[in-house]
Amino acid sequence: MYHEQDFFKNFRKYDAYTEDKISSGIEQYRKGWGEITVVDSDGNPVKDAKITLSQKTHEFKYGCNLFMLDELETEEKNRLYKEYVKGIANMVTLPFYWNATEPEEGKTRYDKDSEKLYRRPPIDLCMEFCEENGIEPREHGLAYPYFFPKWLKNAPEREIKKHFEKRCKEISERYGDKINCIEVVNEMFWATGRFFKFYKDPDFITWAFKTAEKYFPYNELAINECIQTWVDEKIKWAYFEMIRSAINAGARIDAVGLHYHMFFKEDVALKSTEKFYDPKNLYDTMDWYAKLGRPLQISEVTIPAYSENAEDEKLQAEILERVCKIWFSHPNVEQIIYWNLIDGYAHGAKPGDMAKGENVYFGGLLRFDMTPKPAYYTFKNLFEKEWHTEAEVSTDAEGFALFKGFYGEYDVTVEVNGEKTTHRVNLSKKRYNVYKFEV
Repeated sequence: MYHEQDFFKNFRKYDAYTEDKISSGIEQYRKGWGEITVVDSDGNPVKDAKITLSQKTHEFKYGCNLFMLDELETEEKNRLYKEYVKGIANMVTLPFYWNATEPEEGKTRYDKDSEKLYRRPPIDLCMEFCEENGIEPREHGLAYPYFFPKWLKNAPEREIKKHFEKRCKEISERYGDKINCIEVVNEMFWATGRFFKFYKDPDFITWAFKTAEKYFPYNELAINECIQTWVDEKIKWAYFEMIRSAINAGARIDAVGLHYHMFFKEDVALKSTEKFYDPKNLYDTMDWYAKLGRPLQISEVTIPAYSENAEDEKLQAEILERVCKIWFSHPNVEQIIYWNLIDGYAHGAKPGDMAKGENVYFGGLLRFDMTPKPAYYTFKNLFEKEWHTEAEVSTDAEGFALFKGFYGEYDVTVEVNGEKTTHRVNLSKKRYNVYKFEV
């Protein structure tokens, strides 16, 4: 049984080291101080004003992909899917795969009422969901060899580049002011020697980012790569050098993405995850990429349970909690995005497979019947309870008070002589936080 294997060997080995890194890192990098001054209508300081602060949002981004939006078999499952996404996300990844957004030359699928494609809901539908629920969308990805449109496969490189630039222009005009994070390239190591000449050019990364920058000058431009970037020393070095060389050649790469899919068969999972579940290796790897001077995005996470056995699901939750705490405590990490929310709908699975007992996939945070696993609540509670601030402070004789909390938006209530005023403030890592309230 999956749960009977010892996946915590390296976690135990580095317990003291990890606990120190997590507690000190979260305190130092995920929380900050805010200064509050309370004055009366004449500008005089108000002493003993009672200030209550309640955190409402996180500046740190977390969530899942949105690939099954209105894609499920029943209206009830679709309703539940939306509720569960809202329950764990302030960011979601949208499927901008080229072969899905333009399956035929010139015929795009951005409109809400576009023809259905499995796991590829139309982008306008996704954007509507995000706007209605205050969730930030993330684009994935402009150039991705695995999902290249068939109608372009045999075209000359100059023709492909022309269409890629057209694609960037269309997406920018439609979504550039609505989506901050633009993932320019994804999984380029897997493209080497396996795909089209378009992706084999040694200058492709630089060209792709320079092209994207023309159309997304104010967006965050990210690169993304496969799981070997955590464990294979040659690929760690190569990925680092790929990014560094492109930056030196003038590419504006703003963020570095790292996948974390534990896509291993159950019988080899213990051996295959040994370095992935090694806290020292995780911190060392993040420190290595941090030398590039760019934020890191844990862009695609999958930790399987392999069954609906209670012990297997508990193990999934415990591993997820441990790695999330490690990532959250590192100063360079800015996103943690879990991948497939529901069992049975991963890439490679066909609709209905799991209901027939075929191609069963247990990497989600929800079971196939839409009931949440312990891992769902683990992920949710980290951001809503453990990494959450509720505070009360009072002003001194100069009307001044300090508070410390996790970065994000807060509701603030100021009470003076039984009279209350309410405010909304943003405690941000990106600035010095000073607020003045008149009562």
